[in-house]
Amino acid sequence: MSWKPGDRPADTESMLRVNQAGEYGAARIYAGQLAVLGKGTAAAHQVARMAQQEQRHLDRFNALMAERGVRPTVLQPLWDVAGFALGAATALIGETAAMACTDAVETEIDRHYGEQLDALGDTDPELAADIAEFRAEELEHRDTARAHGAADAPAYPLLTGVIRAGCRVAIELSKRI
Repeated sequence: MSWKPGDRPADTESMLRVNQAGEYGAARIYAGQLAVLGKGTAAAHQVARMAQQEQRHLDRFNALMAERGVRPTVLQPLWDVAGFALGAATALIGETAAMACTDAVETEIDRHYGEQLDALGDTDPELAADIAEFRAEELEHRDTARAHGAADAPAYPLLTGVIRAGCRVAIELSKRI
């Protein structure tokens, strides 16, 4: 049988698990970037602002997981290290590479959240509202990164392609494990 978006019951436990993991990873990426960038630049100011929003997203998904009895991914220790390392490495390359990282990650998150919203339909209005709100903020992060020179990063297509592929792998793994 072929399912249309919103027809099949959405796996909200998997959605919460992967979204919490993604927001956790984003918070760790920004922590790594800020550890390298410090506080004195325009890029650092933007990263700090985005990090605050990611923390709010993470806090909300943590609360929903606790309310609904959903376990986090067992890969969280890996995302802790990998996220911080990715953030620090891109910031070490330069501010534009840090912004390219945000561009790549948020591009994949936009796609991912869009798929979730299609799958949810009107079956879980509370979760759908959170995802829609956070998706809009993630797109704002992507646009901010682009406005701050993401495309000027060294090897931009390669850098963002690798990061986007890594995001897709992390998403698929965190849904299940």
